[in-house]
Amino acid sequence: MNSKEQKLAAFSRLLDVMDDLREKCPWDREQTLQSLRHLTIEETYELSDALLDENMPEVKKEIGDVLLHLVFYAKIASERGDFDIADVIHSLNEKLVFRHPHIYGDVVAEDQEKVKQNWESLKLKEGNRSVLAGVPQSLPPLIKAFRIQDKAHGVGFDFPTAEEAWAKVEEELHEFKEEAEQLRREEELGDLLFSLVNYARLSGLNADAALERTNRKFIARFKEMENLAAERSLKVTDLSLEEMGRLWAEAKKKEQ
Repeated sequence: MNSKEQKLAAFSRLLDVMDDLREKCPWDREQTLQSLRHLTIEETYELSDALLDENMPEVKKEIGDVLLHLVFYAKIASERGDFDIADVIHSLNEKLVFRHPHIYGDVVAEDQEKVKQNWESLKLKEGNRSVLAGVPQSLPPLIKAFRIQDKAHGVGFDFPTAEEAWAKVEEELHEFKEEAEQLRREEELGDLLFSLVNYARLSGLNADAALERTNRKFIARFKEMENLAAERSLKVTDLSLEEMGRLWAEAKKKEQ
């Protein structure tokens, strides 16, 4: 691993490279906060994919891509006279010190639950009017549900056990099955999904990661089913549901 001096030197070089690109590269010179935004979102999802795969070479690469974007935003802000990367880091350091009084002050926090409670309490002192104010509106719904629940948990608003959360899942499932009107069924489905995410969280499971792994598993099996059909000179689109079911079972068996 690199020494602290080597890490600082590497970061300093990145800042120099960013300055060069902004001055000399036609593409980099034309970028704005808004033009980079969708690219940053894309890079974040690519990092998420690498993390799910635990592909460490890719994780390293994608962290670099995200870091470049953060430095780029700070560079643009400095040109506008708003702030620079040092201001960003100073602000971050101050926030971390303030929100960790059990490290930098005399507050006692025996476990991570106490740390999270202190964190949410201190955020309110910073001016946030709601514990949920920090949940971005544009988060994907499944992740947003987890973050909402986790933040509510930070102030003690939560089911005491996963078993009690599961009872809520069963209650919501019953309400969904009993509802006949379409819009109300959609509302009840939302309640059911929210409750499932809550149960998963309290059980130490990540619903978003679980669903993404299932998505990938389905894609892999479906592609294998298509391959098996092609080996028999068949097209999936020409098969009956029963025939596809047999190929699906074969694909699943090959996977195992």
